[in-house]
Amino acid sequence: MIKLNDQRFLVTGGAGFIGSHICDEIIKQDKYVVCLDNFANGKLENIQHLMNHPNFKLVVGDITKILEMPYLLDIFSNIDVVFHEACSKCTVCRIDPELDLKVNAWGSFNVFEACRLKGVRKIVHASTGSVYGEPHIFPETEDHPLNPCSFYGVSKLAGEKYLHTFKEYHNLNYSVLRYFHVYGSHQDNSVYGGVIPIFIRNIIDHEPIKIYGDGTQQRSFTYVKDVVNANFLMSNNCHTDHQTYHVASGIQVTISELAHMIRELMNVPDHPIEYHDWRKGDIKNFEISNAKIKEIDPSLFTQPFAVGLKETIDWYVSGD
Repeated sequence: MIKLNDQRFLVTGGAGFIGSHICDEIIKQDKYVVCLDNFANGKLENIQHLMNHPNFKLVVGDITKILEMPYLLDIFSNIDVVFHEACSKCTVCRIDPELDLKVNAWGSFNVFEACRLKGVRKIVHASTGSVYGEPHIFPETEDHPLNPCSFYGVSKLAGEKYLHTFKEYHNLNYSVLRYFHVYGSHQDNSVYGGVIPIFIRNIIDHEPIKIYGDGTQQRSFTYVKDVVNANFLMSNNCHTDHQTYHVASGIQVTISELAHMIRELMNVPDHPIEYHDWRKGDIKNFEISNAKIKEIDPSLFTQPFAVGLKETIDWYVSGD
């Protein structure tokens, strides 16, 4: 894991999937971290083991209320770097696009304004490959045209645009990371979670694996520890200021291939698979370039997919 240069950090969505891993690694390096979460998506069990650590502080609060609540604004004081992980999930946007907009756009605006007011040195902003929509240039680089085809992609792009504007008006320092199909322990395995934990839960619960579409859609699954490392790289490296990077493993796996891999790793090769209609906004093809971020650190994304997938399965099966 990359060693952090700064001493004091704040993680929005710090009890969530990726945020809790970031908090974990900050504490392991004997740094100080504030975890801000409203537990809409985050889980106390993800950070329970950190609660009594002297360098860890949990603040329960909503990023959409930061500018209304002085106690929330105050937690940004004396913070070096903010890792902005709090967001409304892609799955949520299908049922509540208004909430999606409120969290990903207005909530992000609140975070950026708090950073400006309290003099935070840098924001590392978690965005998504969904800002591109259906790709038509391969391999897909950070310069690909932005044409989101889901409410989630639109709201996350709005967050990016606000961040760019804060830089122009207030010289706010930032890096943007566009995530692609992150997986690992702590990920939600409910119907609102990621495809990997959902498939694992289907098998554990003796339910058919449900695939939407014909299963040929490709994904670039990226291990959560690589995502943490990418965040720490942005925090340390001034050459990443005001830049956008893909956080993607570069592998290409179809959803059908994934289902078969999980069945084999869980020793149930004949577990049933069901195919259902395509879902609106579902991207079919991915060929993601990670060359830009690997120019800075070639050691990123070296975890073999089968190894990370087995570790993830073992975590869910163990019930940790």
